[in-house]
Amino acid sequence: MLTYVVFVLVIAHVDETKGSDETGNGSVEAPYQSAVKALQAHGDSVKIQVWKAAAAEGETSGYTVISGAALKKAVKKVGELEKKAKKVAEQAAELAAKEQAAAEERERVLEAAKAVVLKQDPSLPTATKIKIRNSVENRGKRVRVSGWVHRLRVQGKNMTFIILRDGTGYLQCVLTDTLCQTYDALTLTLESTVTIYGVINELPEGKTAPDHHELTVDYWEVVGKAPGGEEAISNKVNENSDPSVKYDLRHLVLREEKASGILKVRSQVMKSFREHFDHRGFVEVTPPAMVQTSVEGGSTLFELNYYNEKAYLTQSSQLYLETCLPSLGDVYCLAESFRAEKSHTRRHLSEYTHCEAEMAFISFDDLLDQLEEMVCDVIDRTLAHKPSADIVYKLNPGFVKPARPFLRMDYTDAIQYLKDNDIKKEDGTFYEVGEDIPEAPERAMTDKINRPIFLCRFPAEIKSFYMKRCPENPSLTESVDVLMPGVGEIVGGSMRISDLDELMAAYKREGLDPSPYYWFTDQRKYGTTEHGGFGLGVERYIAWLLNLHTVRDTCLYPRFTGRAFP
Repeated sequence: MLTYVVFVLVIAHVDETKGSDETGNGSVEAPYQSAVKALQAHGDSVKIQVWKAAAAEGETSGYTVISGAALKKAVKKVGELEKKAKKVAEQAAELAAKEQAAAEERERVLEAAKAVVLKQDPSLPTATKIKIRNSVENRGKRVRVSGWVHRLRVQGKNMTFIILRDGTGYLQCVLTDTLCQTYDALTLTLESTVTIYGVINELPEGKTAPDHHELTVDYWEVVGKAPGGEEAISNKVNENSDPSVKYDLRHLVLREEKASGILKVRSQVMKSFREHFDHRGFVEVTPPAMVQTSVEGGSTLFELNYYNEKAYLTQSSQLYLETCLPSLGDVYCLAESFRAEKSHTRRHLSEYTHCEAEMAFISFDDLLDQLEEMVCDVIDRTLAHKPSADIVYKLNPGFVKPARPFLRMDYTDAIQYLKDNDIKKEDGTFYEVGEDIPEAPERAMTDKINRPIFLCRFPAEIKSFYMKRCPENPSLTESVDVLMPGVGEIVGGSMRISDLDELMAAYKREGLDPSPYYWFTDQRKYGTTEHGGFGLGVERYIAWLLNLHTVRDTCLYPRFTGRAFP
């Protein structure tokens, strides 16, 4: 019986210009890009044909047999790649073996650690439960502190350092010997909650820790263990995370030192505003957030269905504050305001905390003096609180209290300043009297002057209907914006129209139906007086104080265009 051996001749086509080593199969229609790929795919017996384009007139383009030199070079390259792949595979196998051995050893250690059980020493004094903020005054005593594992550092088998956080401060805790050899100690993760017992001792010179002391631990226990691995907090959010991720996981970002520090300063700033007003006899009121009238124009109103009636979220509580003057005297509020302004700038929010005040029987100069006093007094009160001052100077080391008196500049002088300093519009033209000064040129001017500015007396046509006209020039208003270097406008204020006829004319000029404003109009009817007030954006004030890039960082959960979650 005869046996026939059939040899199949394999031909692979290579086109260095149009071929592909990723998608090609060696056919004429789908050539490889390299001879190396042809050899790897089909072995040494493959016959390689290479595309050769016509080099001169009269020559024909087409596939030709690969040259001996080119084939030899390709064979050598394949050999090098095989050696490299073999080495990589060997290294991978070695690494896998090491990892397997390490995993088995860790499992053995963890299993053994389960047998280590901690018990409190009954001979020790009873531990006093404290907050970390009280740790300095409790040095030398046995205490009990609960909190979250903020940082964790294992130093060998017999020492572990925990930086504990409880919202009032940070405390370094040291676990030694058996204390760091339990199953809980070996599997401890960041953000786990623990209760730790021991004595707080001052550190010797040359060593550092929060408040220059540490807790020498004699017993501890896990309250709630946080996940590790892919679910570990450091894998969920970190300083390199995309801003949208940080906003989605804001509840975790708040645990960071910077974020929590900003909120602590915010709390003190709010307290300082209240102390400032209380010290000067102002009465705090709580105005409604749902309204049926506009204050700053209808284009930025959030509309809602209020029992089948049209209503809005308030833009400002000013009108309501004015109604309190005859009964309560000077008043203020710290309340939320809302602006449906589709702006994506770093200084705009859709919901913000509005510090507003109204005062009776004052002049425009009185208003400016009160504003300057408030801005500076709130700074003084905030910095008088040492924990807040420490955060301010940590986040904004170059902060300097604003020099007084503030620069007072009329709007018309600001227009001239922009011209003198070649600050133009985007189209290359200058700003003219009667035009609003947008954020960019306003900030450029403020940053260049580098001091707080009272920008005063704006034209009536670019300001709100309720602002009082200047007696010396009725085309202007007794209005003011307070501008701060680095952030721009933080306060807007004015004297209010006190004359009934002038207010009715303002309604007509702005196309407003006065009927829904009857309660506001009545303030001019039943005993009018010169009065004025202002509104300050608390978030902008804090952003200026802490030199933050965006006002969003000053909010617990910021609300801006496209963001109302979580």
